[in-house]
Amino acid sequence: MADEKLPLRSENYSEWYNQLIQRAELADYAPVRGCMVVRPYGWALWENIQQALDKRFKATGHQNAAFPLFIPMSFLEKEKEHVEGFSPELAVVTIGGGEKLEEPLVVRPTSETVIGYMYSRWIKSYRDLPVLINQWGNVVRWELRTRLFLRTLEFYWQEGHTAHATEQEAEEETRRMLDVYTDFAVNEAAVPVIPGMKSATEKFAGAARSYTIEAMMGDTKALQSGTSHNLGQNFAKAFEIQFLDQNNVLQHCWTTSWGLSTRFIGAIIMTHGDDQGLKFPPRLAPIQVVIVPIFRSEEERARVMPVVEQVKGMLSDLRVKVDDRSEVTPGFKYNDWEMRGVPLRIEIGPKDIEKGSVALARRDIPGKEGKQFVSQDGLAETVKNLLEDIQKSMLEKAREFRDANIHEPRDYAHLQEIVQDGWAFAHWCGSSACEAKVKEDTKATTRCIPLEGGKSKGACIVCGEPAEYKVYFAKSY
Repeated sequence: MADEKLPLRSENYSEWYNQLIQRAELADYAPVRGCMVVRPYGWALWENIQQALDKRFKATGHQNAAFPLFIPMSFLEKEKEHVEGFSPELAVVTIGGGEKLEEPLVVRPTSETVIGYMYSRWIKSYRDLPVLINQWGNVVRWELRTRLFLRTLEFYWQEGHTAHATEQEAEEETRRMLDVYTDFAVNEAAVPVIPGMKSATEKFAGAARSYTIEAMMGDTKALQSGTSHNLGQNFAKAFEIQFLDQNNVLQHCWTTSWGLSTRFIGAIIMTHGDDQGLKFPPRLAPIQVVIVPIFRSEEERARVMPVVEQVKGMLSDLRVKVDDRSEVTPGFKYNDWEMRGVPLRIEIGPKDIEKGSVALARRDIPGKEGKQFVSQDGLAETVKNLLEDIQKSMLEKAREFRDANIHEPRDYAHLQEIVQDGWAFAHWCGSSACEAKVKEDTKATTRCIPLEGGKSKGACIVCGEPAEYKVYFAKSY
């Protein structure tokens, strides 16, 4: 498959994305409509994402736990806005063990309700607060239109759920976790996200305020890549999560929830990928370095392979793969590993052995420009420095692309033009009617009011009324 060209992104972006995921063996379609099978290569990427996030969660005082997959239907009905927001997407179990259940069970779309119930049992005093818990798991949302990683009926994620004594502490937690997501996206995934606040229309069902990290994909569409919600006291009141404060007065807690899912794999694919295939940032890449031995005879193989093993040993701190397949050509291997997004390729042949050198080929710079010959002496340090350079270069390139495709419209007609192939950054009065008009006219939605540069007085781009802030409008996944 590697020698067959992918569809061009410029001609059929959607088909490029779908084919690439399957050909690179990240995921495949499951026999159940809208579900996916994550293959080992895709799961290795998810594991690296998990480790990068989990380390950050634990550094900010969070602990992991596990909550049930099944939630009583009555739990979802306790928080009115929450059930209204999720009811079209629920998978409901009515029969268990061959008998009709007394109460239907919902396969969790998210866990605020069952966790709220447990917190009401665990929290009694201010001394029990804060509660800082995260869980890694899967959830089910009965989506009508699905796409691998971006929107599937079942997906994998982490969901953090915390309880606090004051509104200020809950807001600080909500913003802290948004900062954690931003740091992860920028520094691990080389995805230059914009952190900001969602509009009332776009916020999470049941939240007081929702924050998001928004990323621009290679076709200029936006992707909501992670969210952090200040739930206020909505769930605390619905589930009676109460505590005695220091004055022995009974108070409701303030809670938060925040999540990032396998959708982020889609963000990495579409932020960095090109017509040759995937481009993985070195810090998350399942394979950071692939070594391709080059030989034309058994005699050459006998000379090359010991050096290959030696070089692999030098790079033992990295995730390294030796491609010693003999049934395919070196050219086939180059294309195959380029398509799979491996950041760095090392080629070792008889001539390299004579010179005591190796050839290094960067995935982020195609062709001869990305190739160099270096000494085997000090190779480990050379490779590590090069991987750092690739990481920085990928972030820079993605940031340049994003910034080149964000424009400030002169008027509403100009906004309509911009969002056909880019993002518009404009004043907005905060009215849902203006949001609805933009969506109806262009299919673009408000993505976020950025935390930096969002506060700005002006005239609403839609209605001309006074506006207190600026917002990003864009089409999205």
